[in-house]
Amino acid sequence: MALTHRSPARQPAPAARARRVLVDAARHSAGHVTAVLVFSAASAAAALALPAALGIALDRTLNGAAGLHRAVVLCALLILTEVLSDALVAYLSGVTSARSTARIRRRGIEHLLSLEPRRAADRFTVGDLVTRLTGNAAEAGTGPVTAAAGAASLLAPLGGLAALALTDLWLAAVFLAGAPLLLLLLRAFTRHSSDSITQYQRIQATIASRLVEALGGARTIAAAGTAKRERARILAPLEDLSAQGRRMWQVYGDAAAGSSILVPLLITLVVAVGGIRLVDGNLSVGQLLAAAAYTNLAAGLGAVTGQLNALLRSRSAARRTAEVLSIAPVRQGRRPLPEGGRGRLELRGVTVIRNGASVLHDVDLTVPGGTVMAVVGRSGAGKSTLAALAGRLTDPDAGQVLLDGVPLTEVDPAHLRRETGYAFERPVLFGETVGAAIAFGPDAPSARHIEKAARAAGADTFVQLLPGRYGARLLQVPLSGGELQRLGLARAFAHAGRLLVLDDATSSLDSVTELHVGRALLRDVHPGTRLLIAHRVSTAARADLVAWMENGQIRAVGPHERLWEDADYRAVFAGREDSPTRDPDS
Repeated sequence: MALTHRSPARQPAPAARARRVLVDAARHSAGHVTAVLVFSAASAAAALALPAALGIALDRTLNGAAGLHRAVVLCALLILTEVLSDALVAYLSGVTSARSTARIRRRGIEHLLSLEPRRAADRFTVGDLVTRLTGNAAEAGTGPVTAAAGAASLLAPLGGLAALALTDLWLAAVFLAGAPLLLLLLRAFTRHSSDSITQYQRIQATIASRLVEALGGARTIAAAGTAKRERARILAPLEDLSAQGRRMWQVYGDAAAGSSILVPLLITLVVAVGGIRLVDGNLSVGQLLAAAAYTNLAAGLGAVTGQLNALLRSRSAARRTAEVLSIAPVRQGRRPLPEGGRGRLELRGVTVIRNGASVLHDVDLTVPGGTVMAVVGRSGAGKSTLAALAGRLTDPDAGQVLLDGVPLTEVDPAHLRRETGYAFERPVLFGETVGAAIAFGPDAPSARHIEKAARAAGADTFVQLLPGRYGARLLQVPLSGGELQRLGLARAFAHAGRLLVLDDATSSLDSVTELHVGRALLRDVHPGTRLLIAHRVSTAARADLVAWMENGQIRAVGPHERLWEDADYRAVFAGREDSPTRDPDS
């Protein structure tokens, strides 16, 4: 029995994945990023030219030389250029970061929704995913702008060093003597800050995950009276979060403190040597002023450190976002299903493994087109996994699933969704109104079709009593478990194609409503194959065929009346509300 899935390709390193996320965001806003780089460079160039212009103006003032007016105008223009460039950089940075963040979030959400529903859940908690696609995506979104501004920020120290050398080589030599200390300070900051940022973001995700879990179980927590204990559990990582936050500020503070000592010391040495050069007549007063300014620019560790810190945060956040994108997507096909197909479903040698254990093992099952088949079995027999396979909500680890003779892995996903409907035990409704919740799906059914589906599901009776009826706001409608299931069924009926899968979707319905829905399936819903995950004997009794599952395998397939003769089969329904003590048809 051959595996249907190829071994996953070797995944790139986390740093490479993060770089791809940032590069893609930068390409998406290439024009804006380029503008940030250009205006940042213009600001740096103006800052570099200004000391020379000020030095010239000072020398001409002291010497009474001509051209002072032009020098002053030049200084004013350079200051204006720097101010305007910084303003444009600030504006463009906000716009570009927003665009980049939207791009990263869109990619993450689209990729997440293209996966098998279980794949992301197997790797990340809900809170962790929310953190990665909100806060982390926002931090990663600043990466392209930070990189552009950071690249331009290097122009100031490099240009300052070059200008210092052009002003006087001796002064440049004095500065270079202390440059290794600056580089060591920068290297230490990068190493320690990167680790702290990674840990800080990880702990944030842990707190978010615990909070989402608590919100999901709020009623249970309230009923158990464990609110204080749960609050303590959620906030327990705060101490570690605080420690990492203090560590980040400590690292930043150490770098700032080191630079605040080293930079003035270098400037003092350069000015001292410059003073000697001035006395010897090798420098003018204006040149000494320019040299002091260029030394300050060349030693501009603060600006570089700030940009580097922001870039480290962006890279760390991009790495966390990239981990979501690294989950292998489902392989999609392009074949349409054959016209006129009635929904013949086949499972051939299907095996499904979860967490190292076999959930389904070598399952062979054929559901003839147009047949109503109930799937029964004890809890853990693999019924819901089989239901997920039928409409390709998951893929088997071995074997094939075919619909009307076409392997599901080869079917165009859009076509498959139009032809396959699902209703679940605990449906989640989407849309602003009750009608929109029923209409939610690949197509847009008419209002008449929506009401017909609701009547078939037994939902129309309570919807008609709502203020606004099908236009009632969904968030303002209190729904019981049975009403929620009926709306979920109505949604499935409204989009029913050649295959309709009800995964225990009538468990919360009373017997009368369940009987109504069972009849409506045959009478009022688009004809096709129905696969019913059943726990009630009445559901199995009304089906054309029953697939009896046990320990991840098909034990028997046949009419309910024949299977009922087996005591083990009857035991499957023991204790059920509608389970009779004898054959219901006898």
